[in-house]
Amino acid sequence: MESTGVVVAFWVLSAITVGGALLVLLSRNLLHALVFLVLAFLGTAGLFLTLSADFLAVAQVLIYVGAISVLIVFAIMLTPLASRDNASSLYAAPGVLLGAAMAALVAMAALDVGWPELKGAALDQRAADLGSAVAAIGEELLGRYVLAFEVASVLLLAALIGSIVLVREDEPA
Repeated sequence: MESTGVVVAFWVLSAITVGGALLVLLSRNLLHALVFLVLAFLGTAGLFLTLSADFLAVAQVLIYVGAISVLIVFAIMLTPLASRDNASSLYAAPGVLLGAAMAALVAMAALDVGWPELKGAALDQRAADLGSAVAAIGEELLGRYVLAFEVASVLLLAALIGSIVLVREDEPA
C-alpha cells in the first residue's frame, strides 16, 4: 500500500466496515440490521480489493452479500412479526467484553508479527502467482469437484423449495 489513494481507500473502507458492524449491533429492527450487515460485508470486500485479493473480494460479494443476506431475509420473513424486534439481552455485557478481549488478542498478534514488504519484481511475481491460483481454483471447481458443486446447488434448491412449502398457507377445502 504505497499510493495515497489506496491508503485513503483502506481507511474509508475500514470506517465503513466498522461503522456497519456497530450499526448492526445497535439496530433494533432486524431488516435495518441486515442492511447494515450487507454494508459491512461490502466494506470487507472493498478491503480485500485494497489488498489485491480480487478473488476473495468477488467471493465475499457473491457468497456473503448475495447468498447469506438472502438466506437471512428468508429467515426474517419466516419469523413471526411479533418476534422480529432486536430486544436487549442478558448477554450484551459479556459479549462486549469477549469482543474487546478478542480485538486485543488480534491487535497484539498483528503487532507482534514481522510483516514482509514486497516491492518491485517480488510484488509482480506475487500478483502473477495469485492470478494462476484463481485459474487453478476455477479448473478444480469445474473439473474434479464438479459433482460436489452440483450436489451443493441441488441441496440449496431443495432447501429453498422446502422453506416455500413450509410457509405456504393451505387452501381451504
